Amino acid sequence: MTLQTLDTGLFKLDGGAMFGVVPKPLWQKLNPADEQNRCTWAMRCLLYESDGNVLVVDTGIGTKQDAKFFGHYDLHGEATLLDSIHKAGYSETDVTHVLLTHLHFDHVGGAVKRTDDRFAPVFPNATYWTHPAHWNWAINPNSREKASFLRENILPLQESGQLKFLTESPFPFTEIDLLYVDGHTEKMTLPVFTINGRTVAYMADLIPSSAHVPLPYVMSYDVRPLLTMDEKARILTKAADENWILVFEHDPVTEAATVEITEKGPRIREKGKLVEFL
Repeated sequence: MTLQTLDTGLFKLDGGAMFGVVPKPLWQKLNPADEQNRCTWAMRCLLYESDGNVLVVDTGIGTKQDAKFFGHYDLHGEATLLDSIHKAGYSETDVTHVLLTHLHFDHVGGAVKRTDDRFAPVFPNATYWTHPAHWNWAINPNSREKASFLRENILPLQESGQLKFLTESPFPFTEIDLLYVDGHTEKMTLPVFTINGRTVAYMADLIPSSAHVPLPYVMSYDVRPLLTMDEKARILTKAADENWILVFEHDPVTEAATVEITEKGPRIREKGKLVEFL
């Protein structure tokens, strides 16, 4: 049983959008913006192996979009999802399951590849998992999230016959707890692992970086920001009480951290690489 992070590259998003109502003089100290007010963010995924099953959690932005699309996000860095999987000692055919926390393009884009004019899943032997309510949310998108749900990232998974829905089919990793949260988007899935006696929770876009641990630091992308705050408070309190390791999908520097509850609310206690905690 092993758990490791996968580096899939860096991209940029507007700092104001990523930090919501928090004033720039505060967030600028945490993640400095460029001349276009964009901050650098990671797309950090997970690889989990247990009893011969290989699970990938989220897939980054992928490589199939055109230059105009990538130009909006200044995709950079040398790492890719497949390179990181290969460096970990696995191939595309070894992956048996892919858990998609949600279907925004920077989380699901790497799940599908383009060959000529055809789209197909990147992992031919894998079952892809998402929550059914989130799937329905994504294929019938609201106007706020429509630009984040790209049909070429989503529909090929169903058309291939490789898609299954959590809560409707038994998820084969019974040792992994799945938390469902609704502040960022409908029924985002957060996997919680037990490794070497430690609890490791993948925060996806509930807490995208270590800078987002304080409760008011909520993204403008969230469809229900007040609910996000409530969900953060509940999960961070439990994480502090039980000494969880939190893995941040978008933090450009910090992979993982533990937290504590202070007089000012939740704060980072210790941070580092995931392997250092395990």
